[in-house]
Amino acid sequence: MGTDERWMTFDCYGTLLDWQRAFRRILEPVAGGRIDKLVEAFHAVEPDVERDLPTAPYKEILREGVTRAAQRAGIALPPEGRDLLVSQWGTIEAFPDTPDALRELKRHGWRLGILTNCDDDLFEATRSALGADIDLVVTAEQVRSYKPALGHFERFEQLSGVDRGNWVHAAVSWWHDMEPARKLGLRRVWVDREDSGHDPSTVTLRVPDMAALARAAAELEAVA
Repeated sequence: MGTDERWMTFDCYGTLLDWQRAFRRILEPVAGGRIDKLVEAFHAVEPDVERDLPTAPYKEILREGVTRAAQRAGIALPPEGRDLLVSQWGTIEAFPDTPDALRELKRHGWRLGILTNCDDDLFEATRSALGADIDLVVTAEQVRSYKPALGHFERFEQLSGVDRGNWVHAAVSWWHDMEPARKLGLRRVWVDREDSGHDPSTVTLRVPDMAALARAAAELEAVA
């Protein structure tokens, strides 16, 4: 049975929480002055790691991702470097505009969901940083797959009972989020914090940050 509730789902890390800044801070001590190359390499190898280890816990994705990224960047990673992201995951902070934007969406009557390529305990370690109540969380640990596979979206739809016409998905990642949301025919808001250059004509709305998304809430309501 469907529901008339309006839902907005989000990717978490990179959209709501500033994982790139955190990765630089966490890994800089072992990067040998090449932190930008290490983070760039992690971006490049993470999709391959997720494809190679499709049902592995995200902690293992992080460990293997850092290991492969260091090799790709030509960095001699010390043994403790492999576990740094896992052990310090709870220190990831929100973008400054995230808490107010989420609370504003709540005030506009949206229910909020998170669809994250993460483990349950890693997400819980950062939940309080969001600064707003989240109604439903779907993790990779629960669905045993990683976006852009559709498992997160299918599980969310099953648990929430949402009508797709009342569901908006918002995220920074084109490949992990905008593309699967398009395949499902969802309205989608591209939170283009990274100005990555994809064609915005293929999404419902492009905004530069969460503050702009909150300001557009009335426009999104009107389409529902």
